[in-house]
Amino acid sequence: MADAKPPSKPYARLESWIWILIYGGMFAVILGLVAGRVNEPLGWAMAVPGVVLAVTGVVLIYVRSRLGAGKNSGQ
Repeated sequence: MADAKPPSKPYARLESWIWILIYGGMFAVILGLVAGRVNEPLGWAMAVPGVVLAVTGVVLIYVRSRLGAGKNSGQ
């Protein structure tokens, strides 16, 4: 454990954006579901972009996992 290094600056920024997108997207979906009970078009207008944000965050998790794979593939 003593050899563990904190993530480099670009990876740390990517890491924070991943979680901002995922949690922000889930929050927007929940707000869309709640608002959809009163005003259906407003609910859809909030929920769909929320899903897009959350899916973007999940895709970025995959991208982050592939970024480190290129360094170790030459071993």
